[in-house]
Amino acid sequence: MYTRKLETYLNTITDRYRAITFIGPRQSGKTTLARNFFREYDYISFEDPDTRLRVQSDPKGFLRSIRRNCIIDEVQRFPEFLSYLQGILDDKSDPRKFVLTGSNSLLLSAKISQSLAGRARLLCVLPLQRDELPETERPQDIDTMLFCGSYPRIYDEKLEPTAWYGDYYQTYVEKDIRSLTHIENLAGFDRFVRLVAGRSGQLVNHSSLASDAGISSPTAKSWLSLLEASFICYTLQPHFRNFSKRIIKSPKVYFYDTGLLCYLLRIRDLKQLESHPLRGAIFENWVISEHFKNAFNLGREAPYYFWRDQHGHEVDLICDQGQILDLIEIKSGQTFHPDFLKNILWLGSLQGTHTGTLIYGGADSFEFKGYTIRSWDKLFQVAT
Repeated sequence: MYTRKLETYLNTITDRYRAITFIGPRQSGKTTLARNFFREYDYISFEDPDTRLRVQSDPKGFLRSIRRNCIIDEVQRFPEFLSYLQGILDDKSDPRKFVLTGSNSLLLSAKISQSLAGRARLLCVLPLQRDELPETERPQDIDTMLFCGSYPRIYDEKLEPTAWYGDYYQTYVEKDIRSLTHIENLAGFDRFVRLVAGRSGQLVNHSSLASDAGISSPTAKSWLSLLEASFICYTLQPHFRNFSKRIIKSPKVYFYDTGLLCYLLRIRDLKQLESHPLRGAIFENWVISEHFKNAFNLGREAPYYFWRDQHGHEVDLICDQGQILDLIEIKSGQTFHPDFLKNILWLGSLQGTHTGTLIYGGADSFEFKGYTIRSWDKLFQVAT
């Protein structure tokens, strides 16, 4: 059991909500977190076929049989259950509390929005943030971090990443995808997923993806939505503040976990990663995903965007704080060079600010002419 940052936020909300729902990818630690944080709660899993048959046959009777606060695991296996749970949560004389977990956001989030809106706190549990790992288990070089990824089991059981991600991906295709939609062309879907992996950090172009995968553009859009719904990848939206009339409006695609990304790119060892042409994109992917994890672990939405105009000016990551945009540039190089700052200098001049952050592959963190230069292994630490 790894101590999760989300536990701090959970301590502040457990008295305010009668239902808390964890969603996230398979094996990200949702069940472990629920059972360890809510130790006094009973536990029921809808993954068990006998339990699922019982609740499907008589959901009201099943709910009456629950006497205490309860964790209900894998609730996406019978999302209609949430409609029956709504009545209990609306009954102020009923003191029972529920923790729900689900790995399929497409079905689960739709049911939550219909049945539990305003009644349940929805929290995203992603694979481990780097500093959630103990020092003794934390990779000390960036390539190992990128290659191993962030899934708890790899570190807890000291598993070989490529083999584990192969099994994980196969299970994902066979279980999650077939539960989400009916895809007959699994080989074509696999080819599509690997094409998306090759475009990590790039602007989404459905027509190009469709052409390369040999599918229609609507199918490409649908399949990309499936990848997002099942927590394989996500899109980073462009920021639309009109500093320029010729800004890019297409999103970029990133993967939640770089270990899985390396597997999909057929990177099989560290030496191959070190010289891979997409290493810089994989590093950028990791930094941005760590920022998303940090926001979710604080119980917040991720206020992150990128900015790019059609003249080639681009800032990799922007945190929208309202009046001011925090500008973050990402470079995989291990040696700092002032040229790394040129894009945040450009956008900073447009918004009238002269601050920003560079995250790079080196070991030192310091200040340079008012800008924060931060090592990859100190993402959320103040530079000294």
